[in-house]
Amino acid sequence: MSEQDMNNVTEEITEEVKEDEYEQICYMCRRPESVAGKMIQIPGNICICQDCMQRTFDTMNSAPFSMDDMMNMSKMPNISMINLSDLQGFMPQQQKIKKKKKEKKEKPVLDIHAIPAPHKIKASLDEHVVGQEHAKKVMSVAVYNHYKRVMSDVNDGIEIEKSNMLMIGPTGSGKTYMVKTLARLLDVPLAITDATSLTEAGYIGDDIESVVSKLLAAADNDVERAEQGIIFIDEIDKIAKKKNTNQRDVSGESVQQGMLKLLEGAEVEVPVGASSKNAMVPMVTVNTKNILFICGGAFPDLEEIIKERLNKAASIGFKADLKDKYDKEENLLSKVQVEDIRKYGMIPEFLGRLPIIFSLEALTEEMLVRILVEPKNAITKQYQKLLGMDEVKLEFQQEALEAIAKKAKEKKVGARALRAIIEEFMLDIMYEIPKDDNIGMVTVTEAYVEGTGGPMITMRGCLELEAKS
Repeated sequence: MSEQDMNNVTEEITEEVKEDEYEQICYMCRRPESVAGKMIQIPGNICICQDCMQRTFDTMNSAPFSMDDMMNMSKMPNISMINLSDLQGFMPQQQKIKKKKKEKKEKPVLDIHAIPAPHKIKASLDEHVVGQEHAKKVMSVAVYNHYKRVMSDVNDGIEIEKSNMLMIGPTGSGKTYMVKTLARLLDVPLAITDATSLTEAGYIGDDIESVVSKLLAAADNDVERAEQGIIFIDEIDKIAKKKNTNQRDVSGESVQQGMLKLLEGAEVEVPVGASSKNAMVPMVTVNTKNILFICGGAFPDLEEIIKERLNKAASIGFKADLKDKYDKEENLLSKVQVEDIRKYGMIPEFLGRLPIIFSLEALTEEMLVRILVEPKNAITKQYQKLLGMDEVKLEFQQEALEAIAKKAKEKKVGARALRAIIEEFMLDIMYEIPKDDNIGMVTVTEAYVEGTGGPMITMRGCLELEAKS
């Protein structure tokens, strides 16, 4: 084959590859081929989808005149049929749009079909979540047992019950982050919803079944995959029974009662591709029997109920404890019992369907320092990556990290405070560094975090001399 022929073949292949990147769109409804289906080509480089073509024929058939009448129109005076070739200049030559690139799906770290052991699940969580050893252990065992239950054989008459969970922990302690990390590691559909938006059926707000709709959407409308997913309901403490109210409690106890059937397992009809049952969309039935429900909440003022119970247990006699004994205890939530949560306003039937109850620890300054540097996605690593794109190294002094943690602890919003503090002092660095190409490294100091000094700047030449020496 000659060089000319080889070039021609290469050009043809290149054209075919380019052609394959694009898809045709319907001239009438403007839908692409991936949505509307195979296109019908008509003269003038025009593509029409089968739906629009059928609609056109239906309109012609329902018209008061027949096809013969239309053919005879050309013989009538002052009336002529439209010639498509006359409109050639007005028609698009390339009636195409670029195809969406399919996202490459990464292989999950853990495979639920292989059912990873609890220690493997916990080891994967350890890479992303700092501390909370007890909570990670409880979650690992519960998820392990849940997916064994999903794949177990029920022909022997022994049916394993669901291991739904209730997480209690102060704000910013990592409840939502742990669930997100777990779902990502297992590669199962996850729906995260707030209990604050849920109301009793017939009232303004989301129906209780809307949480299943979100899970179905997360599973790309695959019912079978959704039925093995995880639903995390945050702010569950907000649906506690309202005390001292004469009004109808449409977002409190009634929502708890409506959730009972979902938690235990029921067949629920949910709309496909919409959150409202009133939308004109098809409905599918989803069985919640194998869906793992994890509920989480901060439960503010629950410490007072626990304190009251603990003080009552030893408040009489010569050996009675002091009333302020538990006032300064940070992890009082670890002493929580079912009766405390019931007193808070959760109904017994609801708590009975959440057999695994555990609490998360309040974050200490040491834990906050570890959160800054240890996880795979630590915020300091994120900024190091950002400055690395400008070929600048970013370092944090240990004293600076401790100062950040101390400031975050004072804000009393947990790990959420860390980003706000770092964003504040990193603003000037991110703004000034790209101005000078000679800067090779920036070191964040304690004085800079405290606002009494600036960061240490090292030039590229100095770094090169250090590397040579």
